[in-house]
Amino acid sequence: MDAIVWMFLPAFVAVGSAMLSYYIMQARLELAISKEQETITQVRTMLTSQQQLMEEKIKTAEESSKRKAMDDFLGDIRVEERHYVKESKSLFMNKKAMVLQERLYFRNLPLSNWVEHEMVVEEGNDVGRLLKNASVFGSGGVTAAEELETGRMLSQVR
Repeated sequence: MDAIVWMFLPAFVAVGSAMLSYYIMQARLELAISKEQETITQVRTMLTSQQQLMEEKIKTAEESSKRKAMDDFLGDIRVEERHYVKESKSLFMNKKAMVLQERLYFRNLPLSNWVEHEMVVEEGNDVGRLLKNASVFGSGGVTAAEELETGRMLSQVR
């Protein structure tokens, strides 16, 4: 019986040590896999955040380029004005009229025909005010006082 025990004992120890090394290696493998999965998860989150950041940057760049293109386009549109005073004399009346002509241009290309307004100028009327109020395409721009007032209103809103 002792011979059988001595014969199977090394085989039993070999099987036990093989199983022990198998379980230890299995645990080490699972640990390595979990570390790899954690690293992969971190990399994926970083890539997702970078992708979102890049999409936002692209969107911002597109919006700013569209805004700049629109500003450039609107900067190329201008209104050309010309005016002259016309006097018509009849037997009993002497009538003075100021004729204002306006036309829209894109760079050097006319976009519209001349739009003509005839305003009667009487004694005491301000010709500059007549010109400003009679424009079809609006006043020539924003005055400094209007700009300052707009800035104040915006700062009050914020």
